Amino acid sequence: MSWGWMAMDPFRQLILTISVTSFLTFQWLFHKVSPWMSTRISPSFLGLSDKQRVEWNSRTVSTFHALLVGIFCLYILLFDDVVNEDPVWGDPTLVKTNVAITTGYLISDLLLIFYYWKAIGDKFFVVHHLAALYAYYYVLGEGMLPYFANFRLLAEFSTPCVNQRWFFEVLGYPKSSRPNMANGVAMAVVFFMVRIAVMPVYYCRMYAVYGTEPFYLVPWGGRVAWIGSSICLDIMNIMWMHKIGRGCYKVLRTAHRGKGGAPPQENGKTD
Repeated sequence: MSWGWMAMDPFRQLILTISVTSFLTFQWLFHKVSPWMSTRISPSFLGLSDKQRVEWNSRTVSTFHALLVGIFCLYILLFDDVVNEDPVWGDPTLVKTNVAITTGYLISDLLLIFYYWKAIGDKFFVVHHLAALYAYYYVLGEGMLPYFANFRLLAEFSTPCVNQRWFFEVLGYPKSSRPNMANGVAMAVVFFMVRIAVMPVYYCRMYAVYGTEPFYLVPWGGRVAWIGSSICLDIMNIMWMHKIGRGCYKVLRTAHRGKGGAPPQENGKTD
């Protein structure tokens, strides 16, 4: 095992180290940082059930991960000219770093899902995480498709609003309260921008490289992970956007009819 480690080139060792460090960091954030921080930001955290605390900590870590890799992803899209010019085989150094962080998070989250299955167990998330890890193998192991792998991480920008919706719900905020409504509108707008509006850009780049020599250098498994997963994810994104849009419309219509609600008191609980 040690000989295999020694045989790896320095950058592969660095990527493996980043993935392991990411895994350990997100475990630490879940078990230590989130409970400590949550009790100080929202005293209502102490009044939650054990299952709710588990999900609270899980979503807190999820939000941190989403902001971290989302910002890194945006930086790469704007300033990494090599990857943008060659989306299939461009130098994946920065993308690999970002994907390594996400890989550590996904493995950490999978472990937590299985360990706390009664609280946060979800077959969909297990399938999602495993599919993502399969796709990331081709980025980390083979260095291919860096542009497309990084582009998909844009979707993480919608995660904080989705998690915040759950936080408001568990704290007892009415759906028609101003904080909940503001978050709902933000969630719909951001979800549309990073998951729906960007589809033409993504598939135009995919079409531009389809059938070219760089495309045929990608092995069959890599093409399945790339094209197949992209189509499946975007079908789900369209379905989710429809559901989010309808929910947002209903809340706004209710508020317009004068059925507004005030947020709860500091303890964040309702009887």
